[in-house]
Amino acid sequence: MKFNRKAFEYFYALLIIFLLWYMISQIVNINLIPSPILVIENLSKTFKSKLMIHVEYSLFRILMGILLSLIIGVPTGIIMGYFSKIDKLLSPIVYLIYPIPKIAFLPIVMLLFGLGEMSKIFMITVIVVFQVIVSLRDAVKGIPENIYYSIYSLGGSWFQILKEIIIPASLINILTSIRVALGTAISVLFFTETFGTEYGIGYFIMDSWTRVNYIDMYSGIIVLSLMGIILFSTIDFLGIIFCRW
Repeated sequence: MKFNRKAFEYFYALLIIFLLWYMISQIVNINLIPSPILVIENLSKTFKSKLMIHVEYSLFRILMGILLSLIIGVPTGIIMGYFSKIDKLLSPIVYLIYPIPKIAFLPIVMLLFGLGEMSKIFMITVIVVFQVIVSLRDAVKGIPENIYYSIYSLGGSWFQILKEIIIPASLINILTSIRVALGTAISVLFFTETFGTEYGIGYFIMDSWTRVNYIDMYSGIIVLSLMGIILFSTIDFLGIIFCRW
């Protein structure tokens, strides 16, 4: 029921946007703002032949970035939250790097990793991983001390504490941190895909712009928006499944 309501809300928002877009295109009547009807027709005709490969590359980069962020961020955040000595050691480093706009690292990343896939995936990872670490560390620190006592008294192992208390209590924070970071990650993905690549939604949009093919450009923007909606909805769906409480 909750998922159906969310789908209806997205549909309603898209309908309002397309109506406003159509009205503006009719009032302005210039090539720069084509009718959404023309864009949708173009998208339906060219998605498989033109856009599909760009979507595949962009999704691969985002998913790999998120996966690497979880592999690095989840254990780091849990360890920092549970062991205060490690937190005191790592927190200054995290808080020093965390506020820096990650796009500032792009020239360094490109010099280190080149213009290929690794630099793009690394940038997404850098953005998401700090969100995961900080959110998860705070979530673990927020678990009341007395909740651990029952497992301590029964001689529970670290793995049991992790499985029965820490992960269930922190899972919603992991999903929330990814959701918050996704918007920035997609923006950075768009920016990085304008350098040294021939594939990706960012490249497709900018290439269409330079060719003055505004219908293709808007088609790419719509696909990028739909990718964001799908990723956000997937995280919401995972939250419904794994965090029923």
